[in-house]
Amino acid sequence: MTTSTQGDVKDLSLAPRGKDRIEWAAKEMPVLRLIRERFARDLPLQGLRMSGCLHITTETANLAITLKAGGADLVLCASNPLSTQDDVAAALVSEYGIPTFAIKGEDEQTYYRHINAALDHKPEMTMDDGCDLVSTLHTKRTELIPSIIGGMEETTTGVIRLHSMEKAGVLKFPVLAVNESDTKHLFDNRYGTGQSSLDAIIRSTNILLAGRTFVVFGYGWCGRGVASRAHGMGANVIVTEVDPTRALEAVMDGYRVMPGVEAAALGDIFITVTGDINVIDRAHLERMKNGALIANSGHFNDEINIPALEQIATGKRRVRDFVDEYTYPDGRQVHLLAEGRLVNLSAAEGHPASVMDMSFANQALGAEYMRAHVHEMQPRVYTLPADLDKEIARLKLHAMGVRIDTLTPEQEKYLGSWESGT
Repeated sequence: MTTSTQGDVKDLSLAPRGKDRIEWAAKEMPVLRLIRERFARDLPLQGLRMSGCLHITTETANLAITLKAGGADLVLCASNPLSTQDDVAAALVSEYGIPTFAIKGEDEQTYYRHINAALDHKPEMTMDDGCDLVSTLHTKRTELIPSIIGGMEETTTGVIRLHSMEKAGVLKFPVLAVNESDTKHLFDNRYGTGQSSLDAIIRSTNILLAGRTFVVFGYGWCGRGVASRAHGMGANVIVTEVDPTRALEAVMDGYRVMPGVEAAALGDIFITVTGDINVIDRAHLERMKNGALIANSGHFNDEINIPALEQIATGKRRVRDFVDEYTYPDGRQVHLLAEGRLVNLSAAEGHPASVMDMSFANQALGAEYMRAHVHEMQPRVYTLPADLDKEIARLKLHAMGVRIDTLTPEQEKYLGSWESGT
């Protein structure tokens, strides 16, 4: 391992390969490229100290390069122990001069040491994927809060935590919930999570999905994406939900909907995408059939009650990369993928760069917006203004060569009036 004030990565000799892959991802990120070109001219983040706790992937690297081009003084750490791409972390340090603290497979002690290393940068702005920087600041590094003007949050789980903090009155600075932008959750969560989660399950197991019973816990945008992709590959999809409206939507989308405990006895493959704890609990684990596969695509491994699985099993062994086989007292065997951590980034490469282009455009423009408007903000959770959201969509369409209509003056007047009728 290579450890210094410039970061803590597995092996700097991996940097050339990481640089090649970062450049490959950049080809699929035209919106972020346009933002980077403007940032390099205008320097909207000049001198801004930033700490980012993000998945260290090729796509994140392109965001980091964009922020640096805008003048930011940036330090990165990993937002999950298994999501780091070691060659990318090495390239960020040695090829791009961005201090990075991230090693794939790091233990819990190292994970939090890296978070604290990123906070030692004394950031003025944070950028989270899961709220770990913000929560650490509010619990163990409170002395740094006075210098922080605001933060950014990338994912559903982190937004849930932030709303809890705001509701409890403990949030000390404003945070932009990037996940709430339409050009983030409608695409990243649905198409990105859908494709990358199935990619990871197939990579780690090499199973055929067609004809299998595939149980999706949660029918938010991530669950919608996973269910549709599994159905498209021939799986028989069951959805479990606690929200009656989402459950009704799943029914009308053509899926079977039932309580999770009932689905537990029927499923071949299970995946959680909820952001909650013990979604697959002991009662579910006890009912699963021999050979069942269990995965999580939510941010934290809390979604699966792994301690209960450890208690039930009489034996455990690693049978493939990212596949642990648990043997029950009656001889049944179930398989946990990627230690219950988010499977798409642990056992595969995460979302395709094309969809992360929009998500990270939101992050970059959000950082610029917050720096410019922070004097207007209170310690609350905010969303990016709708006009910036639509601008990202417009740029993406332009990059794809897609043209759309515009309203005529007559149509705009009609939509803005109330007098017309039958």
